[in-house]
Amino acid sequence: MNEALESKPSKNEEEYWIGDVVESDYPEHTERGGKWLIFVRFEELDDWWEKIKSLLHENKLGASAKTATAKPNPNANDQKYKVICVYAYDADDKDDVMRIRESLRTIGVTWKIPFKLDSDTFLGRYRKKGRSEEHTSELQSH
Repeated sequence: MNEALESKPSKNEEEYWIGDVVESDYPEHTERGGKWLIFVRFEELDDWWEKIKSLLHENKLGASAKTATAKPNPNANDQKYKVICVYAYDADDKDDVMRIRESLRTIGVTWKIPFKLDSDTFLGRYRKKGRSEEHTSELQSH
């Protein structure tokens, strides 16, 4: 795929997700890993993805993030909104999880966002109403 196309999730209709990973000293992902779910309007997706990738490459988040693309996803509740996932290595490390949340606030993610355990995703737990996930950790909506 064309690199320019990959960098613009709103133009990518071939894949459900595109992601970014950085080399860092960040701890390896554990079985208790999870992610902050940042729901944004489709028309704002590219701008938010660029902001989040910048934080990622400044080592102000974890080691990875991914974003939904323009390809319609059967798990999505509303195609007008897309989700960007910002990963934390372990939900039990509350200081790290909240550090990532605070970093997201510095770029304007000031609304409530849920935190979801990867194990819930693997089990296929998705909310059927609204834009947030049904099974999220106790860190939900910070």
